[in-house]
Amino acid sequence: METIKIEFQSSIKEKLIEFLNSFSATELHIVEEDSPIIEDKSFLEYRDRLHLAVKKFESGESKSRSLEELDEYLEKIISEYEN
Repeated sequence: METIKIEFQSSIKEKLIEFLNSFSATELHIVEEDSPIIEDKSFLEYRDRLHLAVKKFESGESKSRSLEELDEYLEKIISEYEN
C-alpha cells in the first residue's frame, strides 16, 4: 500500500470521507492523524530487537569488539573445525 497526505477544506470533509469509505478495507485504509502511521510489523519487530540490543549493551551484558578482535575470534573458531 502507499500513503498520501491530503489537505482539504473542512467544508468537504464529510463528502471526502463518504467517498473514501466507498472503497473496501483491502483497497483503502484511512489513517487518522493521531494514530500511528507505521503499521509495518517487520519494522516494529526490528525496532524492538534494536532496543533490546541497546539495553544489553548499556547494561554490560553485550560488548562491542573491533574488527581485528572479531577476525581473531572467527579465525580461532574456523581452526577448531578444520582439525
